[in-house]
Amino acid sequence: MPRVDQNQRRRRGTGLIALDPDAAFPGLTLFAPLTGAGEVYLVDLAGEVVHTWKLPYRPGRHARVLSGGALAYNGVLPGEGALFPMWHKYRGGVMLRADPDSSVVAEHRDPLQHHDAHHLDDGGVLYTALEPLRGADAADVRGGAPGSEAYGGTVWADTVKEVGPDGTERWSWRAAEHLDRADYPLHPAYAREHWPLINSVAPLADGNVLASLRSTSDVIVISRESGEVLWRTSPGAVSQQHHPTELPGGNLLVFDNGVFRPGHDVPYTRVVEIERPGGAVVWEYHDPARESFFAPFMGAAQRLPNGNTLVTDSPAGRLFEVTAEGYLCWEYVVPFFGGYEESEVRRLFPAEPNAVFRAYRYAAGELPWLEASS
Repeated sequence: MPRVDQNQRRRRGTGLIALDPDAAFPGLTLFAPLTGAGEVYLVDLAGEVVHTWKLPYRPGRHARVLSGGALAYNGVLPGEGALFPMWHKYRGGVMLRADPDSSVVAEHRDPLQHHDAHHLDDGGVLYTALEPLRGADAADVRGGAPGSEAYGGTVWADTVKEVGPDGTERWSWRAAEHLDRADYPLHPAYAREHWPLINSVAPLADGNVLASLRSTSDVIVISRESGEVLWRTSPGAVSQQHHPTELPGGNLLVFDNGVFRPGHDVPYTRVVEIERPGGAVVWEYHDPARESFFAPFMGAAQRLPNGNTLVTDSPAGRLFEVTAEGYLCWEYVVPFFGGYEESEVRRLFPAEPNAVFRAYRYAAGELPWLEASS
């Protein structure tokens, strides 16, 4: 008799799980398996792979198609050491653009880049990076588990940088300079190795910068002119969230993970639309059985042109689409599993995950080269 597969996610089934073609937004879904070797896939609504890129670095989080049809991809820079145990889990370092045939046409490197890199239409990149705080500067960071700093008592603090097409820095922001330590303390259960852990950055329509601070449970708007925080979610509005994006009209769509959610003894994940400037939640999706959808880390949400929302349940490698009424009309489980290369990450995540950081849905018209090649 064959042995039972001990990987629960693989055992439950992969590929297309559910589809209501009358309700789903027609298009192709893009994702990059985090433990892959550099593969990026486009699948149709039936879950069939219609295009694959093969890039020279394993994913440093995710890929995205730009308005001109090029692929923006964030890869892991080879040969770098671990600044702290979790560093290899979410570091990047290579921000590139590739043609449909996987040819790399542009590349920017920064070994301290992590989590997010938002490629701009003019060839620039807005991204998150780190700088070290030591001594009194490190001690000034509030909260977190005592004694859990990185090697040498270092607290790595976030920076945000924007570079032009030639790699020249044209804007930067430092959490250590602009965030009051008392107003942005780490959650007491979190390690003090990284503060405040910015997992997403994106430009807003007004030119300012939207950022997600996971370890302090804040979504903020940063003034590009002064660096000050212009807007912040109210306490308890989100919890360890990811991937805030601006919607037409100015509201924000946020993947709200729900770790340490205030006032809730059973954790669950939801996707919320938050009104600005007031901060009220004006739309929310959670599974009808709340506890059955819980992503303790990573995650993303994309509002589609027909009003539906594509959700990336990252740790489970589960991509699904819901209507404005909360009706799940498409579900797909990533069938590509593998282990992390670095021993530091394998010790923390010993199973073979099928995780993806973000997925995106594209209408056929956004991929003209695909139709031309078929």
